[in-house]
Amino acid sequence: MKATLIGVLAAVFFSVTFVLNRAMELEGGSWVWSASLRFMFMLPILLIIVGYQKNVRPVLNHIKKQPLPWLTWSTVGFGLFYAPLTFATIYGPGWLVAATFQITIIAGSLLVPFLNKKQKQRIPIQSIFISLIILAGVFIMQMEHATAVPIMSVVLCVIPLIISAFSYPLGNRKMMQLVNGELNTFQRILGMTIASMPFWIFLSIYGIIVHGGPASSQLLQTFLVAISSGIIATVLFFYATELVSHDNHKLAAVEATQSGEVVFALFGELLVLSAPMPSGLSFIGMALVVIGMILHSVVSALGNQKKALVYKKVSGND
Repeated sequence: MKATLIGVLAAVFFSVTFVLNRAMELEGGSWVWSASLRFMFMLPILLIIVGYQKNVRPVLNHIKKQPLPWLTWSTVGFGLFYAPLTFATIYGPGWLVAATFQITIIAGSLLVPFLNKKQKQRIPIQSIFISLIILAGVFIMQMEHATAVPIMSVVLCVIPLIISAFSYPLGNRKMMQLVNGELNTFQRILGMTIASMPFWIFLSIYGIIVHGGPASSQLLQTFLVAISSGIIATVLFFYATELVSHDNHKLAAVEATQSGEVVFALFGELLVLSAPMPSGLSFIGMALVVIGMILHSVVSALGNQKKALVYKKVSGND
């Protein structure tokens, strides 16, 4: 329950990403700067935080020991997660991008057998069935969106988000395996930010050539995203996943809390951007997403209760 509540809180701060990224897009800012500046702002902030704790050297030593895995999975977990996510805001409102990104819930479940090769683990079927409710909500909202925009805009919104949705849990879980408890949450995020920096530098060079430099308003907004989503939300979410990293059902439940970003992003856009109210059909889709999130939490709690009863029974027999 603790991990789930932390996950919900993370969703609140993550929703800032979708609102401000959409705001920057509407103001004419490039998605390239919305993506790369967030992590460039995160780096010095994390260095200060981790440096204050005198924990920077262990991070650098860990990266030096295994530079290629760090570079690979940090680029996947941060680069291939966030760059496609910001690109998608060109073609859809923030709440819709947040909703479609919930594909990450079923993506996390599907990745289970491929991430634990040493121990044979099955895909948590129950979690997948519940995730289908969330995906049904996403499908309804995207179909509604498709009636208002060209089909190519829907494709250019959905495809990047599929890439993003798989990259985030893949990179996160691979890095948890690589670190193996040797670094704390802040250290792991710092290490991933450092190791993903070549990707962001390359993307920035592309941005300068194609789009020119960022405007001052975009600098401010990406800084706010870096603090809210990049630091606060990421730390909360990573901490929550670490609390339940050895239980696939609990992990799926924590990842499901991120569906709350849809509701938070919607309210944010209505308040900050004066966005039009979604249709009744879109609200049905959002309701399915939230119901799926709640079901994940309930099933996780029931699973924990069942395990506790079995353990108590076995202990009593001993």
